[in-house]
Amino acid sequence: MNKPSLIVVTGRPASGKTTLAHLLAKEINYPLVARDELKEGYINTLGIQHDPFDNEAALHIYHSFFEVIDLLMAKNISLIVEAAFQDHLWKPQLLRLGDKAEIRIIICTIELDLAKARFKDRLLANPDRHKFHGDNQHKESGGLQTDAYVPINMDVPTLRVDTTQDYKPGFLQIVEFARRR
Repeated sequence: MNKPSLIVVTGRPASGKTTLAHLLAKEINYPLVARDELKEGYINTLGIQHDPFDNEAALHIYHSFFEVIDLLMAKNISLIVEAAFQDHLWKPQLLRLGDKAEIRIIICTIELDLAKARFKDRLLANPDRHKFHGDNQHKESGGLQTDAYVPINMDVPTLRVDTTQDYKPGFLQIVEFARRR
């Protein structure tokens, strides 16, 4: 029996990973599980605001994210997952999924200065974003969430995509990579 595909779309904050994940999910007809969207749903449900010191909420979302993935993998449903997967935190969970799924990783890459500019633009364009992600705390402290990012590094097929302007490699090549068995 074929294992489901697990397409991991990742990259530093403001690298374009969410946009790419949504486009890819639509193109290849896979459901998308986006960590930030789960977090936003949780915060809306509780009627609270992001608290950077609330590790309990962060752990709840982390575990919920992987519980959803586990459920879909157990039901033999291929999917795309999207988050700023940091190697030290996310790799153990992804390694565990290797028995259940054919994992492929797409890493969105961008120069740090451009990521910072996009991050700042995102804050200006959506002031409510702070409610869900606490971005204003990062801006006020002089650091941005884009600063410290170590991409996931696993022994699985991996495609690096430059998202500076358009996609390099192109979108059709990304689709081919995602569909590959």
